[in-house]
Amino acid sequence: MKKSLSMTDVFALGFMTFAFFLGAGNIIFPPQAGQLAGDNLLAATLGFLSTGVSLPLIAIIAVAVAGGWEGLTRDLPSKVATLLAVTIFIVIGPAFAAPRAGLVAYEMGVKPFIADAGQLSLTLFSVVFFTIALFLSRSRGNLVDMVGKFLTPILFLALIALAVTVVVNPQGDIVAAQGAYIDMPFITGFVEGYNTLDAVAALLFGMVIVDAVRSKGVSDEKATRKYLVMAGLIAASGLAFVYVSLFYLGATSVSIAPEASNGGDILAIYVAALYGPAGQSILSLIVLLACLTTVVGLISACSDYFCKLTSITYENWVVILSVICCVVANVGLNQLIIISLPALFALYPIAMALVILTFVRRLLPNPVLSYRVVMLVALSFSMIDAAKVAGFNVSAFRVIPLFDYGMAWLMPTAAALVLTVIFGKKTAVTATKTAKA
Repeated sequence: MKKSLSMTDVFALGFMTFAFFLGAGNIIFPPQAGQLAGDNLLAATLGFLSTGVSLPLIAIIAVAVAGGWEGLTRDLPSKVATLLAVTIFIVIGPAFAAPRAGLVAYEMGVKPFIADAGQLSLTLFSVVFFTIALFLSRSRGNLVDMVGKFLTPILFLALIALAVTVVVNPQGDIVAAQGAYIDMPFITGFVEGYNTLDAVAALLFGMVIVDAVRSKGVSDEKATRKYLVMAGLIAASGLAFVYVSLFYLGATSVSIAPEASNGGDILAIYVAALYGPAGQSILSLIVLLACLTTVVGLISACSDYFCKLTSITYENWVVILSVICCVVANVGLNQLIIISLPALFALYPIAMALVILTFVRRLLPNPVLSYRVVMLVALSFSMIDAAKVAGFNVSAFRVIPLFDYGMAWLMPTAAALVLTVIFGKKTAVTATKTAKA
């Protein structure tokens, strides 16, 4: 068993991690944010990078520090840890993110080339798309080679070509900022980066990366953690590059896409202006690869966890989840989005609380107390943000700090952590005195 990876394998691992994160949403959102940010582009971009890049990286490092999901949840009741994991995997996988990626791949990557696109074309595409994802996901021992060494370099080269062209030949001037970006560009970018919710996916992808490292023959835990952190840093660098270039693309798009309703429209119009008739083909390549690699990462992560939880093999779980994703992408996505988005917003603070606890665990006088109280508080207050996303009137809770930014959970959770540390110290002192007596 070898205990080290070549630099080629390390970069392939990092590229694979980057590709798992870079879904269609990560490509579509920044252009619109950049267009709204206008002449406050720098502050808005820095705000977005502060959360959109740093939080997934921190979550990946937390997985490395804890040594996997079991380490992350060691101080929680086993049934609670299992329920939390299953809920996260279902919501972030077959119930929402993976089917949505397949649908976006069709809408932006294939549909523009079909004259009379309808349900039949969507169904045929979904079958082909998720069959390819199934094939790539089944060979988990070769994920680094197939995704990191083959698919991602193609995706990254296409993104580099787009970024260079945008810088060399911008399609307009940067104009005045709009909306919330006028007075609070950094804060607005910060909140929008937070709302990508990629930190939840990072907990899933971290486990896939660990398995990928071990499949290369690395058995040493310390070396595994090192490579996981290195992969996270490479992925974060790639994400930062993409976000900066797409923010700039959006900021210089006002003259050619003034009426665009979303970032996808801005990107399509801009690419067409840069490359002419070939623009749609380039955009299709980027979107298809971004969606495919993300789906592979999600299916692999879910299958890896569920095979350990049940008697069904990894390969069979890949088939089951691929079929479910294909069906959902065709018949139930809109309804599931209504259900899944609030669930995702409810789970995100819990995931972030788990990450924070992982880094401070060694400083906690009573880890079991802190984990259980802090996670319960995070869950309780996260329901407010979830209710807001679901359309309920929760304005009565506006007195909570950061309520308007979708982070009503943060201050109460921090207060709970501090209180459990104080109470834990008192309990420890009392126990010591009792023992001496």
